[in-house]
Amino acid sequence: MNIELRPLDEPNKEECLRLTVSKTQADYIAPNESSLAAAEEHADVARPFVICADGEAVGFVMFAVEPEYEDPNDRYWLWRFMIDERYQGRGYGKAALMKIIEYFKSIGAPNIRLSTKESNSGAIRLYKSAGFKPTGEIIDGETVFELDFE
Repeated sequence: MNIELRPLDEPNKEECLRLTVSKTQADYIAPNESSLAAAEEHADVARPFVICADGEAVGFVMFAVEPEYEDPNDRYWLWRFMIDERYQGRGYGKAALMKIIEYFKSIGAPNIRLSTKESNSGAIRLYKSAGFKPTGEIIDGETVFELDFE
């Protein structure tokens, strides 16, 4: 399986908007339409990508990258991450997460942070399997996890 993160652009925007999670996961992640609106609103820090497997769009991810932010622990965030319901359970999420980690390392990030609801057990298992650890912080009712590279 060849996974790549393609920067969001006009040609792949429609593909991205067609990607959805199952109804049981809808409480855990905003629809991609909302994520794209957030990307436009926060264009100075948002970095949206379509996750492709062998050239086909299978998911969406968005980072918040703010290298000059005053708190060095809050500069690099995995803001949104989803795999379309049709592609779940096939290893795309794990493979995409490895690409995401590679991306952050390639830009010199010392860590990655993310937050998710405590009830999102599938995502938490995935993040923990990649080395993310809870920080003890809660933001907007979500547990913060961090993966340190140093």
